[in-house]
Amino acid sequence: MKEVITFDRFVRMLGTGLLILFIVWLINYLSSVLLPFAVAWLLAYLLYPMVRFVQYRLHVPGRVLSILLTMIVVFSVVSLVVWLIIPPMIEQFQKLSDLVTTYIHQSAHITSIPDAIREWSQNHSEDLHKYIRSEEFNRSVKELLPRMYNMLGQTASVIVSIAASLITLLYMFFILLDYEYLTDSWLKIFPPKRRPFWQALATDAERELSNYIRGQSLVALTMGILFCIGFTIIDFPMAIGLGILIGILDLVPYLHTFALIPTAMLALLKAADTGQNFWIIFASAVAVFAIVQVIIDMFVTPKIMGKAMGLNPAILLLSLSVWGALLGFIGLIIALPLTTLLIAYYQRYITRENEEILLEAENSSE
Repeated sequence: MKEVITFDRFVRMLGTGLLILFIVWLINYLSSVLLPFAVAWLLAYLLYPMVRFVQYRLHVPGRVLSILLTMIVVFSVVSLVVWLIIPPMIEQFQKLSDLVTTYIHQSAHITSIPDAIREWSQNHSEDLHKYIRSEEFNRSVKELLPRMYNMLGQTASVIVSIAASLITLLYMFFILLDYEYLTDSWLKIFPPKRRPFWQALATDAERELSNYIRGQSLVALTMGILFCIGFTIIDFPMAIGLGILIGILDLVPYLHTFALIPTAMLALLKAADTGQNFWIIFASAVAVFAIVQVIIDMFVTPKIMGKAMGLNPAILLLSLSVWGALLGFIGLIIALPLTTLLIAYYQRYITRENEEILLEAENSSE
């Protein structure tokens, strides 16, 4: 059946399309401002069940005190994890620095590096003066100044990031304070006849996001345990701490590959400390990476994520490939929840499978 599109309806559709484009442009323009709020809302969504547990199950008086106690517990757990990872890593790198210093002393017969630098500068003082007056030195300074400026800019960015983190925590606190009111009142921005659609879509999105977070957390936990076991078997330095770090990084899919950098440094440390061949040690660590990755991709992820999100393993792998090709790294992050959300929307509003199931159930009961 052909539906007649009147001029009035065409104008409304055009206006709606322009409004959507304007909203997308506005969100992109204000992304730096909206990002802390979005992160705060996600953190509030994750912490809200714990806040409710503290307030109603532990009978802590007041929402404010419940939020503060929850934040203290979360920060304590995060601090414990950092304590298990960072100090041993610093100790290992300090040990590597000591080994490098010992190697320099033995190979170059230098007892004190500062004294050697001072002696060398005295012996080559004329050459240094000539180099300072040369055109090459001026060119080097001109090239170095922009790099120093960029470094200062990055330092300022770190300070701004810290300030943004504090703002994010403030946002999160106030969102948790009125979480029920905010989650129940946001539908009022839509016309009454459109609210059921947005309510159903929000319900689907919340369900799929919850399933995704639960499934990905279980995958990350499994990966962390497997890496701890694998690194312990090959007697790799800081096996438990590195395994925990990789498990935390895998909360964002495929982010754990960046752990190859500290892995290479720790392999170098073990080679310098024990005298073993660096490439053999590093190859053993890479083999652990490969074996664990195969186990996770072929068995764990399809089993856990497929069960949590109701997707066939083939669809899971296809969705990761498609969204990764379209949006790159961000696509890998949002692939699974977005795919399930699109399928839920298609079944609810296009094929209306849920309505058919309900009708069949009613007919069979009659």
